[in-house]
Amino acid sequence: MRLLLILAFVFGFQNLSSQNDIPEISVEFEKMEKVEVMKRIETISGYKFFYLKEWIVNELITGNFKKVKLTEVLNYVFKGTTINFFITADKRIILTNNSIIYDTLPEKVLTERKKDSAQITNKQPVLYKEDISDKKDKLATVRLGKEQKHVPNEKFKLSGFVNFFNTGLPVPNAVVSVLGKNINTLTNVDGYYEIEIDPGENIVTINSLEIEDFKQRIIIYNSETFNFRVKEKTELLEEVIVESDKFENITEVLPSITKIDVDEVKEIPQVLGERDILKVATTLPGIKTAGEGSSGYYVRGGNFDQNLILLDDAVLYNPFHFFGIFSALNPFTSGDVTIFKGNMPAEYGGRLSSVFDIKTKKTNKQKVSGEGAIGPVTGNLSFEIPLTENKSGIIIGARGTYSDWILRSLDNEFLKKSKASFYDIVAKYSNEVNENNSIEVSGYFSNDEFSITSDSLYNYSNRLLSINWKHKFSEKNTTSTILSNSQYKYNIGYEGNSIANFDFAYKINETNLKIQNVYNYNDNHTFNFGFSSKFYDVSPGILKPKANSIIEEQDVPKEKALESGVFISDKYKLNEKLLFDFGLRYSFYVSLGKALKRVYQEGMPKNELTVVDTLNYGRNEIIKTFGGPEVRFSARYFLNPYLSVKASYNNSYQFIHALSENTTASPTDIWKLSSLNIKPQQAQQIALGIYRNSENKMYELSIEGYFKRLNNILDYKVGANLLLNEAIETKVIQGRGKAYGIEFLIKKNTGKFNGWLSYSYARSLIKLDSKFNEEKVNNGAFFRSNFDKPHDLSLITNYKFTNRYSISANFIYQTGRPITFPVGKYIFNGAEYVSYSRRNEFRIPDYYRLDIGLNIEGNHKLKKLAHGFWNISVYNVLGRNNPYSVYFLTEGGEVKAYKNSIFSIPVPTITYNFKF
Repeated sequence: MRLLLILAFVFGFQNLSSQNDIPEISVEFEKMEKVEVMKRIETISGYKFFYLKEWIVNELITGNFKKVKLTEVLNYVFKGTTINFFITADKRIILTNNSIIYDTLPEKVLTERKKDSAQITNKQPVLYKEDISDKKDKLATVRLGKEQKHVPNEKFKLSGFVNFFNTGLPVPNAVVSVLGKNINTLTNVDGYYEIEIDPGENIVTINSLEIEDFKQRIIIYNSETFNFRVKEKTELLEEVIVESDKFENITEVLPSITKIDVDEVKEIPQVLGERDILKVATTLPGIKTAGEGSSGYYVRGGNFDQNLILLDDAVLYNPFHFFGIFSALNPFTSGDVTIFKGNMPAEYGGRLSSVFDIKTKKTNKQKVSGEGAIGPVTGNLSFEIPLTENKSGIIIGARGTYSDWILRSLDNEFLKKSKASFYDIVAKYSNEVNENNSIEVSGYFSNDEFSITSDSLYNYSNRLLSINWKHKFSEKNTTSTILSNSQYKYNIGYEGNSIANFDFAYKINETNLKIQNVYNYNDNHTFNFGFSSKFYDVSPGILKPKANSIIEEQDVPKEKALESGVFISDKYKLNEKLLFDFGLRYSFYVSLGKALKRVYQEGMPKNELTVVDTLNYGRNEIIKTFGGPEVRFSARYFLNPYLSVKASYNNSYQFIHALSENTTASPTDIWKLSSLNIKPQQAQQIALGIYRNSENKMYELSIEGYFKRLNNILDYKVGANLLLNEAIETKVIQGRGKAYGIEFLIKKNTGKFNGWLSYSYARSLIKLDSKFNEEKVNNGAFFRSNFDKPHDLSLITNYKFTNRYSISANFIYQTGRPITFPVGKYIFNGAEYVSYSRRNEFRIPDYYRLDIGLNIEGNHKLKKLAHGFWNISVYNVLGRNNPYSVYFLTEGGEVKAYKNSIFSIPVPTITYNFKF
C-alpha cells in the first residue's frame, strides 16, 4: 500500500512566505560555477540555501538579472536539472531532488488520506512523495525527471536500451513490463524499448530466457530515457527456447518475410560440414536454386539478378564460393538475416523479386571472445574485441579453404593439375559515441581462384565497405546516414596455346548514399522516409593478349548511370485488429556518357542492317532517363489472437540486368545497365496469406499465394554471343513474364523433436513475341523459364536425445529444371545438323536428396577455455546421382546425352566447432 511521508521541517518556521513576500534582486554572473552562483545569491538576498552537495552538478552558467523576483532567478539557475526549491518565510531556500515541497497537501491526498491529513494543517510545509524507506523488497530505486505542479495526471513515456551487464550487447525480444499492470512491450533487435507508464512509483520487470529475472523500482515525474543493465542467465536448461518473437509471423504487417536464426544453422547437415546460412533459406517456401553447382537464387519465379543481396547495407553481387557449393557469408560473424520475398518495404529499390538483408552481428564490448571451426576442406575463425568498455569494439572473421591437398592426393592426373581455393574476410567496428549517436563501419572481401583445366585460371572477388551513422534527434525521431561501396570483378587467364593466350577482366562498381528517418509519431503512426542515390560504373570487359599472342586487344567502353529514389511509408494502426503499411517510392534513373549509341530503325528488329544513326554522348552527358512511382501496400487483420490474414500489392522497377552465357547463373556473368536500347524491367505482385500459431507457441502454420507479372525481362536470342559485345541489344530480346504459386509451411518450434516442412507449387513462364521471327521464341507463346521447378518440398528435422546429443536429417525434393533437347538431325548442303525441340520443352530428372547428421555438444562447464561442438554428417546418404545439367555429343554418327552431377555419392564429413 502506498504511504505518505509527511516531513515537518524542523527549521523552526510555521508561516510560509507568500508570493508577495518574495524579494526582488539584481544579480549578474558570467561562466560561474553553480555553487558560486548560489553563494552570490545568498550574499545579495540574505537567503540561505539548504541542500545535499551531491545533488548539484557544478556546471558553468551565465546570467544577468535586474530587479526580478528571486523565484525567477532560481528557476533560471535550476532549469534543465532535477532540482526543485521551496522558499520559507524565515529566508531559507530548501532544495529537493526531483520532488516538490507543497505548502498545502494536494486535494487528491486530502481525499485519499483523510485520517492522516486531518492531523496536519495546511499551513505547514510538507514534502509529498512515495515512501520507499520501509519497502521490504529492497529493490534498487531510480527517480527520473523533475516533479512539477499543475501537471495533468497523464502517462509518461519511458524509453531506452536493455543491455547485458557483462558484454554491453543488446538484449533483443525481451519483455519489459510494469508489475501489477497490463503494460508491456518488447525490445527490438538493438535492445531498444519504449513504454508508457503511470506517474509516480512503478516496478519495472524485464524477462527473457537469456537473462536473470530483473526488477527495478522507477519513480517517474516526466517522460525520460533510462538504460537497463541485466545479467545473462548462466544455469543449464534442458532446452533453450526463445519464445518472445514466436508470434511475429502473426503480428507483423508485411507478408512473405523469412527470418533465419543463425544459431540454429549449426544443427542442419550441410555439404562438407560448412555452415551455410543462405542454403538454409532455400529449404523455406519460395526460394530455390537451379541445382548444385549453380550460383544464384530464384525467388517466386524471378531471375537471380532480381534479388538485392545486402551485407551491412552494401550490395553483394556474388554471395557464393566455388560455383555455388559454398556461401560467401561467414556464419560466425553474421547476425540478423531477413529475406523479403513479397512486399518489399519502400526503403528498398532497384530489384523486382526479393531483398536479402544480412547484418553482421553486434560486437561484444565487454570482453574478448571468439568462435571457430575446423572441417575437412575449410577453416573458420572469428574474434570479438572490445576497444572501449561498453562503448566500442570490433569483430573480425576470416575463412578459407585448403582443398588443394585433396586434389593433389587423387590418382587422376587431370584432377591433380587442377586447383580450387577461396577465402573471405569480414570486419566491423561499432562505437556508441554517446546516448544519441552511434557509428558502424563494415568491410568485406572475398576471393575465389580455380582451374579445372590446366590451361585456364579463373579468379573472382567481392569488395564491400559501408559506414552507418545513427543519430537520435529525440525519443521519437532517429536518422540513419549510410554510405557504401561495392565492387565485383573477375578475371580469366588462358595459357593453352602460345599464339592465342589472353587475359580477360570484368568489373562493376557502385557507390550508394542513403539517408533514412524513422519517426514514431504516436502509437498509431510510424513514419519511415528518406532518399537514396547510387552511382554505377561498369567495365564490360577488357581482353589483353599475352606475349607472342595473335589475339587482338579489345576494350568495351565503360557504362555509367545514376539511380536515385525517394520514399515514405506509414505503418498505420487503425485498431487492435487492423494494421496497414502504406508505402510510396519514386525511382529515377539516368544513363550517362561517355558513350557511342546506335539508333535503330523504328519498328524493325535490332541488328546490323537496321542501324540508321550513331550518337556520340560526352562525359556525364545524359543518354536516357527512366523512372516512375512504386506502390508498396500491405495489411494485416487479426481473426483471433492466434490467427491473422495478410494481403499485399507492390510494383517495382529494375534498371540493371544480368546476362549469362549459361542457362543458370555463374561467376562470369555480365551486368548490363538500362540505356538507350535496353529498357528497365518492371514487376507487379499481389499476395494473400493466412497465418496460424498454436496457443502454446509450439506450432506455426502458414499458407500464402501470389501472382506476379513482369515486363521487359531480358533473354537471349538463339546463338547469342554476349561477351565483349558492344552491341548487346542485337543479341537479346525483352519480353513479358508471369509467375504464380502457393506456399505452405508448418514448423514445430519447441520440444525434443523440432523442425519444419515446407512445400511450394510455383510456376515461372516467359513470353518472347514479335512480328519478326528472329525476336520470337517458341512461336511467341509462354514457355518455361530456366528455373521453372513446380514442386519443391523440404523436410528439416532435429531430435534432441539430451542436452549434448542430437540427430538431424534433411530431405529435399524438387522437380527437374527445364532443358532444350535435340529431337532430330538433318543434312543440308552435305553437312549434318541437329534439330532441337522448342526452348525448355523437356526437363532433366527430378532432384531429391537425404542428409543426416549427429551433433555432439561438449560438456557445459562454465570455467573452461573453450566450449566445443562436433558435427558428424553424411551428405546425400542415398548416393543419388542428381544431374546438374545435360549436354549432348555426336559420337559415331549418333547424338548422345550426358549428365553432369556434383556429389553423386555419399559425402561424409566431421567438423569441430569451438567457442571461447
